[in-house]
Amino acid sequence: MGQGHLDDIVDRVRAIVRESVVLLEPDFLAGGIGAIAPRLGALRERVREEGLLAPHLPADYGGAGLPLAVFGRLSEELGWSPLGHYVFNCQAPDVGNMELLLHHGSAEQKDRFLRPLAAGAIRSCFAMTEPDRAGSNPVWLATTARADGDHYVIEGRKWFTSGADGAAFAIVMAVTAPEAAPHARASMFLVPTDTAGFRLVRNIPVMGDAGSGYFSHGEVAFEGCRVPASARIGAAGSGFALAQERLGPGRIHHCLRWVGVSERALHMTCERAAQRELAPGVRLASKQAVQHAIADSRAEIDAARLLVLRTAERIDAEGAKAARADVSLIKFFVAGVLDRVLDRAIQVHGALGLTEDTVLSFWYRHERAARIYDGPDEVHKSALARHVLRPYGVDVEI
Repeated sequence: MGQGHLDDIVDRVRAIVRESVVLLEPDFLAGGIGAIAPRLGALRERVREEGLLAPHLPADYGGAGLPLAVFGRLSEELGWSPLGHYVFNCQAPDVGNMELLLHHGSAEQKDRFLRPLAAGAIRSCFAMTEPDRAGSNPVWLATTARADGDHYVIEGRKWFTSGADGAAFAIVMAVTAPEAAPHARASMFLVPTDTAGFRLVRNIPVMGDAGSGYFSHGEVAFEGCRVPASARIGAAGSGFALAQERLGPGRIHHCLRWVGVSERALHMTCERAAQRELAPGVRLASKQAVQHAIADSRAEIDAARLLVLRTAERIDAEGAKAARADVSLIKFFVAGVLDRVLDRAIQVHGALGLTEDTVLSFWYRHERAARIYDGPDEVHKSALARHVLRPYGVDVEI
């Protein structure tokens, strides 16, 4: 793809997000996704007509076939609004589920699940984290899938299954071989949410906001949930390996979205500093503390972007496994940048930053989780340290 063509795509995406998507934010913040559903649908149709829907997928599935590093530039632009990725049908967890099915789904699974997901006709969710087991230890799962003839029966409970409310199907991690080695115990299954035994228990309130539809985090129960053996993705026992493969590029998606969020937050900070007066003729931007906050945010965002794009390029060139240490590095570094940039933005906005009159409080509630999900900071720091220490003859257990 030529640089001119890429720049054209980025410009078109930026224009849609900043001129159309952002206009939906006030009603979204006031009334949730249901308050803007018809207008969201209309914007998705416009994106589809312009050939920009699901740009990460190959043309056979209606996408633009963008490599990860190239899609990363779009992901930053989409991160400018909480609604950006959703409008372009490349939102988590659907984007990771699409890639998983694209590379590992059977022909039947692709036709039944991937094609409607790629077209934006349905949504999905990913059920891995459990309330009674540490999410930082993904090989320690309580949910089981017991083979029963040509079926599996799934029993267990998951939570923070994002977007389960209204999803057409879930991809579920469950233990199929409890006596096997830790990394070979689990398998992945496609479970339509209308399957008997699948139950959405609740949307979990996150800092007081339970949300709805896509913008929610569900607790789900599997109670004698029976699925055919053909619902398994890949080989039995491959669940952990598939999860790791899914999460590598997924962390790139998250990190570049966070860069976009940070850019918007810094933009809002600068606007506020330039316009807000502390006294007649004395603008907030004249204060050294505010200037330093803006400088720190600018430097950290630029560093974060370069690190993520370098990692994306390495994944494109060498594969996700070769970039594991790089992925750990960007996961905790960019999450920390996001946390600090949002905090500075709210501080500069003062009391306004705590209200729903801007998008900052929404992001502050929901993006604090960036330092927890897909592996907490501490796990990624230990993984990176182990990689750095290995040439020195030190093999540190994580």
